Amino acid sequence: MKKTAATNTQASHGNAAPASGNAVPRVDPLPRIGNGFDVHALAPGLPFFLGGVRIAHSKGCIAHSDGDCLLHALCDAMLGALALGDIGKHFPDTSDEYKGIDSKILLKKTYELIRKAGYIPGNVDCTVYLQAPKISHRIPEMRAVIAGILEMAPDAVSIKATTTERLGFVGREEGIAVQVTVLLWPEG
Repeated sequence: MKKTAATNTQASHGNAAPASGNAVPRVDPLPRIGNGFDVHALAPGLPFFLGGVRIAHSKGCIAHSDGDCLLHALCDAMLGALALGDIGKHFPDTSDEYKGIDSKILLKKTYELIRKAGYIPGNVDCTVYLQAPKISHRIPEMRAVIAGILEMAPDAVSIKATTTERLGFVGREEGIAVQVTVLLWPEG
């Protein structure tokens, strides 16, 4: 049967054959966009990781893993683009296997799922909502870490940081939030 735009559109709207078990579902070879969002509370005396980089700060994220909010949102964006669920489905915070895990490992495992489904990341756009610490001087390092894991050029990874002008839980320095959008391209 010859594929038409109509059959591609129909499959891309969730009408493809359902996946069984933990298999990665087959998706039609169309670009896919995913969004991810993550929030963590901050507490004194914990290490602070963001974008795969440890940053000196008096507070860190309360989390089952290392609490890297940026990498968690990125995992969710990539998984969401292919309708593979979310980070909690693949790496549950009830599992001892993931207790204290380096989130770079979670990102690598997520990337392997994306590759197994026949996709590669085209670009990543991240917005970090954080009152303190200031992170602009560490952004090039974060971009390099993410680009290295996802086997892409650093200029395809955008990380922006903003405060909330002292409003809300971010402004009171009680937590951090990150929003990520990713474009996935079919490989080949």
